[in-house]
Order: sequence, then C-alpha cells, then structure tokens
Amino acid sequence: MRARLSGGHFRMINEKLYTCTGKEALDYFQEDPSLFDMYHAGYKTQMSTWPEKPVNVIIKWLKKQSPSMVVADFGCGDALIAKSVTNKVFSLDLVSNDPKVIACDMSNAPIVSSSVDVAVFCLSLMGTNYQSYIEEANRVLKPGGWLLIAEVKSRFDPTNGGADPEKFSRAISDLGFNSVKQDFSNKMFILFYFTKKDNKRKSKGKETEWPMLKPCLYKRR
Repeated sequence: MRARLSGGHFRMINEKLYTCTGKEALDYFQEDPSLFDMYHAGYKTQMSTWPEKPVNVIIKWLKKQSPSMVVADFGCGDALIAKSVTNKVFSLDLVSNDPKVIACDMSNAPIVSSSVDVAVFCLSLMGTNYQSYIEEANRVLKPGGWLLIAEVKSRFDPTNGGADPEKFSRAISDLGFNSVKQDFSNKMFILFYFTKKDNKRKSKGKETEWPMLKPCLYKRR
C-alpha cells in the first residue's frame, strides 16, 4: 500500500513537471521541498528497472575527456556526475539538499557566460519552456564546448506523438551548434551530442522552431 501511494505521488509530481514552466516548477518545490524528495525517490525506483542508465553513459564519456573540463549538470538530481568524475562540476537543480548542489531555475543559472566546457541534460528537459534551458546552456558554454542531451526515447518517436529528432537537432543547430552524433542504440533513451560553434546564432532574422517534446505521463492505476 505504501509503495502504491508513493508511486501515485511520483506520477502526480512527474506530470506537473512535464506540463509547467521551469519557474512554476521552482515555485512548486519551494512551497513544499518534501515533494522534491518524494519525486526523486520515485525516479530512482523507475530507473532501477532500466538495463542501462544514461547518466552512466555520460559519466563514462566524461572520464575519457580531459579532467580540466568544467561541467554544468542541468537537473542533476542526486549529483551523481559530480560524485563520479574529478572535473569541476556545477550541479544544478530546483531544490538543494546538498551544499554542492545549486538550487535554481535552469533558465537562469548562476554561472558566468562562456565558462563551461560541457553542459549536460540527463532526462531533465521537462518544462514546457525547455528551449530556454538549452539557450542558457548555450550562454554558459565556451566556443567549442560540448552539449550532451539524454532523453527518453518515446519523446522522440514521431510515429507516436513524439518530436522529430531531426527538427530538434536543427533547432539546436540554429543556436550555433554542430550536431556531432545521435545515439539510438539504447532501448530506453536517445543521446544527442553537439559542439558549440561560436557565440552567435547560426541563422539571423529567423525565429527558431522548437518542436514540442512529448511529456512522459503515466497511466492512472
């Protein structure tokens, strides 16, 4: 009974995060920080069923890079990346129960512009204004820096209401990124790798078309 109630709370909070802005999510958790703990307990339960976790793939990739590279982990959760690598990591999330985690709206990170080598979004593009998170990552990234995005595969399945991954990549390219790789090899998630070209948008005078990412909503039981 306790597990079913906990699962129900997780689904409720999960739906809220997928259907509101980052600012609304920040206000939501600030009103009751215990909801954040409840959400992450449910998240860990969900992740325990995945044969491979995207954060571990990203950690393995980071360990192959220079330890001098500075990382910004947008939506860090329990800050596993910071705990697993020797790099300097800015761990960002809506609530902080750890002095090493910075609580903030991810569209307004307290990080100096052009100071980060790698920006990571691992299952964290949840808000309806997700593009503002990517624009913020663009701001803090150095030219030549990496943008890594891991998302649930169903969010990028156009045959089932998901976004077209090519349209998603083009929107990010419009900010001034090169699309390096799209990894569809995992059953549960897709990984996008981009590098920042420079500090200017690729296309001027044209509004970027951001596809709507399908929210991960759970069926009521």
